[in-house]
Amino acid sequence: MKNRAASARTHAGRLACVRVAALGLAMASTLPGPAQAESLMSALARAYAGNPDLNQSRASVRARDEEAPKALAGMRPKANIQASMGPQYSNVKIPAGRRQLDNGRNYSYDEYVGNPRGATLNIQQNIFDGGATANNVRRAESGVFAARATLRLTEQAILQNGATAYMNVLRDTAVMNLRKNNISVLEQQLKQTRDRFQVGEVTRTDVAQAEASVAQARSELYAAQAQLKNSVANYRQIIGVDPARLEPGRSIEPRLPKSLNEAIAIAIAEHPGVTAAMHQVDAAEMAVKVAEAALSPTLSVNAQVSNQYDSFLGSPGSRQFSAGASGQLNIPLYQGGAEYASIRQAKEQLGQARLNADLQRDSVRASVVSSYSLLDTAKASIISGQAAVKAAETALEGVREEAKVGQRTTLDVLNAQQALLNARVNLVISQRDRVVASYAALGSIGRLSAEEINLDVALYDPGVHYEQVKTKWFGTDTPDGR
Repeated sequence: MKNRAASARTHAGRLACVRVAALGLAMASTLPGPAQAESLMSALARAYAGNPDLNQSRASVRARDEEAPKALAGMRPKANIQASMGPQYSNVKIPAGRRQLDNGRNYSYDEYVGNPRGATLNIQQNIFDGGATANNVRRAESGVFAARATLRLTEQAILQNGATAYMNVLRDTAVMNLRKNNISVLEQQLKQTRDRFQVGEVTRTDVAQAEASVAQARSELYAAQAQLKNSVANYRQIIGVDPARLEPGRSIEPRLPKSLNEAIAIAIAEHPGVTAAMHQVDAAEMAVKVAEAALSPTLSVNAQVSNQYDSFLGSPGSRQFSAGASGQLNIPLYQGGAEYASIRQAKEQLGQARLNADLQRDSVRASVVSSYSLLDTAKASIISGQAAVKAAETALEGVREEAKVGQRTTLDVLNAQQALLNARVNLVISQRDRVVASYAALGSIGRLSAEEINLDVALYDPGVHYEQVKTKWFGTDTPDGR
């Protein structure tokens, strides 16, 4: 009777393990939290809206937008007022002829005590600067576009990391539950072995082996719990909240190109890394033209209006008003050679930018090939993992039946149980890897974005802020183009 009861309890524990393995990553997280479940899409929406790394990248782009109005300032008028005021004391000695007696000079003396003050308005307008301003504006615009592409890279990284963190929590939760159920099964096996030892069917060695298996299973559970805590902390860092009742994560393979060659072609044309590199090439080309403008003549118009009081020798009551306008032409002849060095340097930097663009294309191509290979591997691992679980379940059942008639030892049963556990854990890992690999593959071609995967969130448009500031003349308040 004892053996039958033990066998029933073991069978019940085994069924529990089967249910956990069948669920795999589809099981919800058992972490405490609110009743409403969190989906992968809602978690990514949280990260998109509130991740600090992504938000600081957006702020960086907004700061880069200000390079455009700074460049435009080169051909805008410049005006300033210079004012001065302060007490002044003057002691004047003036020749006043010669003395008749000794032919010496006579002098007259006077003192002035006043408060000279005045103001001067200066206005300058550049007429021609060799194209430096126009090319600076184009360079600034290319820099802004490069910064936007870099922002897309950051967005991709956050979304991919968020999906990875989400799936890691699901994986580690599933593994932890598998190991908990494994302990229950092994404890039942240990109890059954001790019962059989009491009636002389097995030896003390069998009991020790069962005890060792339970101890090892508990150690593995502690490691799984520690891994889950690490994954939860990483989830909190990326998503912004602690995970609670996570729903199953789904692969986004339907959004991927069907062939590897098509994916490579799309990546080379659309990937933000390549796009940023190409805009950097454009900026470097404009930098060469800006440097060459230092050899061109410049023309400007200047106007000045000045009004001064008590300024003539400090004499109280004096007043001086002046106004004038002039044109200034500057033709550079030789300035020490620094301008030529700047041009050569800009050309070398242009060559460097072009080489970097080639490097980015090669890097993107390698990333696409690697991500697609990982996705194919994960899909194949799931198929083989499912077969492995089914075979391990059959093998364990057979070993248990054979052990009942003395054809198998307790160690054989424990080994079969461990093999089944390993197969289930590997299947859970493969399921997680498939989802993560699908996000990595979409990111490798440059299409992992909130818009592409239809996140329920207000999309951030960096062009709004740029349009608000690119032609702004005055003001220190930052517009809320976010």
